[in-house]
Amino acid sequence: MSAEARLREKLMVALEPTRLDVVNESELHAGHRSSPGTGESHFRILIVSPKFAGVSRVGRHRMVNDAVADEIAGGRIHALALSTYAPGESVG
Repeated sequence: MSAEARLREKLMVALEPTRLDVVNESELHAGHRSSPGTGESHFRILIVSPKFAGVSRVGRHRMVNDAVADEIAGGRIHALALSTYAPGESVG
């Protein structure tokens, strides 16, 4: 299973989003220091979840990081760029 598929699966289960975009941006970071060079290390995630209602931006990011902690801890994922919204918030 690809890193993108693992991220998507873990986020779907943990946060039950109404929208989830997972974009692999690893090619933009090829050759960067600390990049594992796997082609699956840098991702941009846009997620809209009712579980984010009333939660601060930092809290939302923690929720996402907790959901994919084993991917990050294992060194497979080097960087996540997160956009987190509750339903009804303007997605920009």
